[in-house]
Amino acid sequence: MSSTDLHPAAYGPRDRYQPGIFARAEMWLDERGKWAWIAAMVGGFIIFWPIGLALLAYMIWSKRMFSNTRQTESVGNWSRRCGNGREMNRERFNAARAAMRPSGNHAFDAYKSETLQRLEAEQTAFEDFLARLREAKDKAEFDQFMADRARRTQDNDVMPEPSGN
Repeated sequence: MSSTDLHPAAYGPRDRYQPGIFARAEMWLDERGKWAWIAAMVGGFIIFWPIGLALLAYMIWSKRMFSNTRQTESVGNWSRRCGNGREMNRERFNAARAAMRPSGNHAFDAYKSETLQRLEAEQTAFEDFLARLREAKDKAEFDQFMADRARRTQDNDVMPEPSGN
């Protein structure tokens, strides 16, 4: 394989991805955020109501209407919007599954399994520590409550009875 095989200029113009007008408009609106989408939808309703209705339907379908943050990921020169968390969850699952597969290097696989076992042991020890910490805190709060209750009971017993002069 020569270096020209990897150079972008080696490919013809039809081999490069050229987004259409709708894809460019979508990317332009994504860069500006949710308010740009809302402004485009209102403008669509003003110009011709089916355009505004189509934009509203697209915003709901692609989950742009309900997303709180502007999350964009760079993909080459283009950006794509993460409409929901399903794609990120799928990527995490694939990464976890790939991490569990053997690499083919026996020394690395042995190191990886030892490290994972050590991390699992540390996680178990930390969770046990947190449980003991919660129990100690609960016990301290309960002991404080009982001491306050005993003090109130003792204070009520010590108070003199009102005299009827």
